[in-house]
Amino acid sequence: MQQSNGSQLSEQELVGLKALVLRNTLYDCQLRFTRGMDRFDEDLFLSAFHSDAVISAGPFVGNPQELYSWAKDLHEQGQKATQHCLLNFNVDAQGDAAHTETYYQFVARNKDDSNWIAGGRYIDKFTRIDGQWRISTRQNIIEWSGLLPSLDIPFGDLPDVNDNGLAMRDKTDISYLRPLINRRQHQIPSD
Repeated sequence: MQQSNGSQLSEQELVGLKALVLRNTLYDCQLRFTRGMDRFDEDLFLSAFHSDAVISAGPFVGNPQELYSWAKDLHEQGQKATQHCLLNFNVDAQGDAAHTETYYQFVARNKDDSNWIAGGRYIDKFTRIDGQWRISTRQNIIEWSGLLPSLDIPFGDLPDVNDNGLAMRDKTDISYLRPLINRRQHQIPSD
């Protein structure tokens, strides 16, 4: 591969570049899964998995469509909001298969206004089929969990705080709005 200055990438640089592109592709897949779950965006969620993937998560063992339905019902019944946050990410790839370990932290505002936090790891096998890298096998390992004290949402009582859009669990969420604009009045809080 030729660089913009006319020089060629070394074999080592080319291998590193390919590894970086693959890592980013797999991580983007993980992000589609987490955002799809938090925003109840079924299409986005399912785009992270091959349709015949097998997922093991707590009491659940099944395919991606079944997981989405089960988890959505679980989160709708129990929480007002959820955040699946991705942390450490390791990749071991060979050919059309890659194994990953992704640390996660799950945080939720429960319907009773308590806050739940849990952490664990997604142990995944990705496969490339027809040029598409997606999860084909997942083991969800939950390693810890607990409740946090409840507090009011900071600045939730400001009359114009939601003028730019609301945090929603569907495609009306502010993150889907295009173009993103500011509707709030200029204001600098005084001490």
